[in-house]
Amino acid sequence: MATEIRFGLIGLGLMGREFASAAARWGHLTNVDARPVLTAACDTDERAFGWFKKNVPTLEFTTTDYHALLQREEVEAVYCAVPHHLHAQFYTDIIRAGKHLLGEKPFGIDLAANRAILDEIEKNPRAFVRCSSEFPFLPGAVAIIRALWEKDFGKLVEVESGLLHSSDLNSKKPINWKRMVEYNGEYGCMGDLGIHAVHIPLRFGWFPARVNAQLSKIVRERPDGKGGFVPCKTWDNATIYGEVSQKDHRFPLTIHTKRVAPGETNTWFIRVIGTKRSMAYSTKYPKTLQVMEYEEGGPQAWQHIDLGHESAYPTITGSIFEFGFTDSILQMWAAFCDELANGRKKMKQPFYCATPEETHQSHLIFTQALESYGNRA
Repeated sequence: MATEIRFGLIGLGLMGREFASAAARWGHLTNVDARPVLTAACDTDERAFGWFKKNVPTLEFTTTDYHALLQREEVEAVYCAVPHHLHAQFYTDIIRAGKHLLGEKPFGIDLAANRAILDEIEKNPRAFVRCSSEFPFLPGAVAIIRALWEKDFGKLVEVESGLLHSSDLNSKKPINWKRMVEYNGEYGCMGDLGIHAVHIPLRFGWFPARVNAQLSKIVRERPDGKGGFVPCKTWDNATIYGEVSQKDHRFPLTIHTKRVAPGETNTWFIRVIGTKRSMAYSTKYPKTLQVMEYEEGGPQAWQHIDLGHESAYPTITGSIFEFGFTDSILQMWAAFCDELANGRKKMKQPFYCATPEETHQSHLIFTQALESYGNRA
């Protein structure tokens, strides 16, 4: 029988509903011996409770005060999905209360907030804490990760990764907290999208020693929803240029986080280019994995390989069928519960969720990007 992990949920928006849906689909997974059970939910807006009461039969408790949720002894772990300016206070309170945590990115509105969260984790070593990042669980990403473990890429020539949105191209789109510096933070698009782009590079030790960035504010004001306009001060687009050192070799790492990328609904991609093997994957073409294997003097030809439902954790879904966003959420949650229940060494597969240390590295990169752009000639 699977080990049940009783969860509380703080923040009942889009990602909170995705978590509840993933828990309801747990039967799709065939080899995970731990499962989440959502028993308590918190949001400041009581209207959010309706969907959860209707669709989550295990839900026993709702509240508008997250402290009341943290006092529930049966709650072992918490998924927290709240605006960035609340991360430091909420996450440290959750950890201090003795709960395990999967928190949304960026794990603090800025570097100081991130350090405060990591300091609290250090004081509470029994707390299991990870950051939400689902894109590395897509089949194309899984294939590239496995190849990086098992295959010889030769010398790395360059690595490029990114997450691109396009909805902010519509200047009539009303402002929300993600476009407001006081709630989203100075990072702008980097804070909200960045961990998705750097998760795999950081996992393989590709931390850039030097960073330069090009940042853009494209839409300067947005409707306030009340008939007027308000300033939109967050960075819309960011391209970060880094240099990674490996032994006696250096290569460029380029990270893209963009909210104004025309035609890109929600495009995550990664390209790893080496002298012996290169691989690329983009959700723009979600069934296609690109691979080039090269021997000196041989042809330089990209293969385009059709992907099916090839996931980190096996499921009941036939291998010929397509994989989607909700499947990546399910896989991420499987990794969280697997590592929490069994420890990293006994996980059913080896790729684990983004760690607090990796979020700290991401903050160092984004902070350097701000400083670099602010100090440009």
